[in-house]
Amino acid sequence: MKKLKILTNGLLKENPVLVLVLGTCPTLAMSVSVINAIAMGLAATAVLICSNAVISLLRKIIPDTVRIPCYIVVIAGFVTLVQMLMEAYLPDLYEMLGVYLALIVVNCIILGRAEMFANKHNVLESALDGLGMGIGFTLALIAMATVREVLGNASFAGMKIGFLQNFRIPILTAPPGGFLVFGILIALVAYLTRGKAPQRKSFDCEGCPSAAFCRKEQGACGIANETEAK
Repeated sequence: MKKLKILTNGLLKENPVLVLVLGTCPTLAMSVSVINAIAMGLAATAVLICSNAVISLLRKIIPDTVRIPCYIVVIAGFVTLVQMLMEAYLPDLYEMLGVYLALIVVNCIILGRAEMFANKHNVLESALDGLGMGIGFTLALIAMATVREVLGNASFAGMKIGFLQNFRIPILTAPPGGFLVFGILIALVAYLTRGKAPQRKSFDCEGCPSAAFCRKEQGACGIANETEAK
């Protein structure tokens, strides 16, 4: 049951895009077309699963002080692998995704799950978390892309919808339309979850993954601040 909960958390309750509001840049850029949305979602999901599993495997070996650079190196390795595979076997999709494929390296969803989940759980649970978050990211992209492409371009996955050709809303395929659809979907998910989504009640050190490191430096920082005050 615990593993099922980990897998399903990212679908709605902790959806990385519509609840945690992460990965906004690729979401807005790649949600103009359903094909682009699916391709980006699958690429990000593959990187999420692999990077979460490897980071979990190495979590006791990576020094705490350099964990973020190490995470980025691991993520960059898998992104490069995905890029090479797509360029070799899916060149059209590779060209469509363009620079946003490489920018998966700095996607907040992937780095955030590495820091908040994979760093604290075993390999299987971390892989399941990556899969769940990846599916949630993909579903959010597809939902946005469907609304924007169908209503804005009168097509679905590149196939024209004849009876909508005279009723297109072009602004939906532009950045303002993306933000509009994004806001509406966030509001809809907030209504459906009805407060069940996780919320931070405070911004103190409790629950922060860097709390232990900060406490180590607290003495030195305190001395420095006192010196500056004098």
